[in-house]
Amino acid sequence: MPEQHLQVRIPPELAAGNFADFIRAWHTSDAFVLDFAAFTDPPRKEDDRIVRDAAVVSRVRIPPAQVFELMKALEQQLSAWEKENPGRKA
Repeated sequence: MPEQHLQVRIPPELAAGNFADFIRAWHTSDAFVLDFAAFTDPPRKEDDRIVRDAAVVSRVRIPPAQVFELMKALEQQLSAWEKENPGRKA
């Protein structure tokens, strides 16, 4: 069987990407869901807690088998980032 190569193209309207302050990960029986969210307002105090409002800027659903590949890719990129930015915390 010939080796397969994946060519990924990014449509121009998606090239800039979306900024996200955090990610929420959850799953169903057939997919992992990654919700990328950005803060929409300054923090405010309610009772004895600080509340932050955020809006999902992108939702990505991936099959369970891809989670392992995602984790490997993130580890590789984090290791590269740490080497390029010694002393900084991710």
